[in-house]
Amino acid sequence: MRLLDQVRVIIRKKHYSYKTEKAYIQWIKRYIYFNNKKHPKDLSEKEISRFISHLAINRRVSASTQNQALNAIVFLYKQVLKIELGDFGPMERAKRPKKLPVVLTPNEIERLLILIDGNKGLMARLIYGCGLRLMECLRLRVKDIDFNMNQVIVRSGKGNKDRVTMLPETLKPLLEEQLKRVKLIHEMDLKNGLGEVELPFALARKYKNAAKEWHWQYVFPSEKLSRDPRTGRIGRHHIDESCLQKAVKFAARKAGIPKPVSPHAFRHSFATHLLENGYDIRTVQELLGHNDVATTMVYTHVMNKGGMAAKSPLDMMGSGSLLSVMTSNPLPLPLPPGEGNCC
Repeated sequence: MRLLDQVRVIIRKKHYSYKTEKAYIQWIKRYIYFNNKKHPKDLSEKEISRFISHLAINRRVSASTQNQALNAIVFLYKQVLKIELGDFGPMERAKRPKKLPVVLTPNEIERLLILIDGNKGLMARLIYGCGLRLMECLRLRVKDIDFNMNQVIVRSGKGNKDRVTMLPETLKPLLEEQLKRVKLIHEMDLKNGLGEVELPFALARKYKNAAKEWHWQYVFPSEKLSRDPRTGRIGRHHIDESCLQKAVKFAARKAGIPKPVSPHAFRHSFATHLLENGYDIRTVQELLGHNDVATTMVYTHVMNKGGMAAKSPLDMMGSGSLLSVMTSNPLPLPLPPGEGNCC
């Protein structure tokens, strides 16, 4: 069996996502081509170090991209080739920038949500109202919405962990209407001999008819049928993530919000607004599914405190006289090119 086919087999045995499979295959290919198509068995830690350093120095990739490439190569050696790696030696690592999350004010959230309607609007409201990640929202299944307990169960979130978050009361009627529409689509698919959905792990083999059962269907199914790239089976997957990403960006431009807004900004805003409303950080940590409370602590730096609650020394001065000087001597308007002297 060819090397890349062996990688695919092991990845699928370990139940990695299809996105991870594609990324790992791509990085392994790049690693092999970088080393003049030599078989990885004939390469050592030195070549791995050179490739990872090349990504940081010459390709200028981000720290997360470089880590993904290293994970793919380590997976190849440990899981596929069964070779234990030693010390990589000196290796240039991409620097991870310290960035604060993009957080929207409640007013900005309201302006955005008004401009996003239909399925996309409901998804955006769920992400903000429940603190979900984008893919967690898209992968929600009918059984994950508990109307009686007012909760949403997130299955196999980041780190393959399950967690529970709240279900906003205002979204319950909208979700009920959405599920009615989804059920009609599912019944139509069943009549056409379709209606199967992708199941996690080996459940499809264990329960032969589970893929067609109502409670396993996606809450946000795609409008189009598609072929599973692994099994070749035709079914209805969930909506593609780019649909909501584009809708949010378009709405942000239309609302005149001068921030790099993405669906993930709703999750950041969920956490920040809960802390601003007095909820303790451990509760927010649980709702977000963070392993370490230090990860949640970043939201304390972007809470609405006006520059870390410190007052600028300029504001402590007699600002009235300063303002009168500025207004009586306004800054000159810039002259057209070629006119006036350079200063």
